[in-house]
Amino acid sequence: MPEIRIYSSLSKTGRYEEVTRSLESLLEGESDALANLSNAAALLAQSLDRINWCGFYLLRGGELVLGPFQGKPACVRIPLGKGVCGTAAASRETLVVPDVNRFPGHIACDPASRSEIVVPILENGVLRGVLDVDAPEPARFDEEDRDGLERFVAVLIPRVAWGRL
Repeated sequence: MPEIRIYSSLSKTGRYEEVTRSLESLLEGESDALANLSNAAALLAQSLDRINWCGFYLLRGGELVLGPFQGKPACVRIPLGKGVCGTAAASRETLVVPDVNRFPGHIACDPASRSEIVVPILENGVLRGVLDVDAPEPARFDEEDRDGLERFVAVLIPRVAWGRL
């Protein structure tokens, strides 16, 4: 098991570059989809500051179903087009929500969450799920987070055997 160190003295962009390199190292040689998603969620939880939940929702039968995560127990099923996760999945675009209480139809799995970012997971144009990260403070996420998490997901996609989940 490689030792994972993310240095807080780096810029936000630098920290995301380190997290993404760590992900590559962590998943190298492993083909189990569940193990790789679990380790990806744990890596983000340990590397991102000021968050209270991160994890994956996986597309199952036309809805998002809870996958590996770090944080409090979460909503298990989210319809496509509903809440931040379902909306990001349906639109296939990353959503950065500075205040979840102002998002129409927000699904409050944890009332402590105040802001959220959701990155769709698209493998060769096929929606596989979303990466969801929540924070207990408003406006926690910005364009640097969007870019960093989109790169993280891009590195993750070919390292998960999506058909085996």
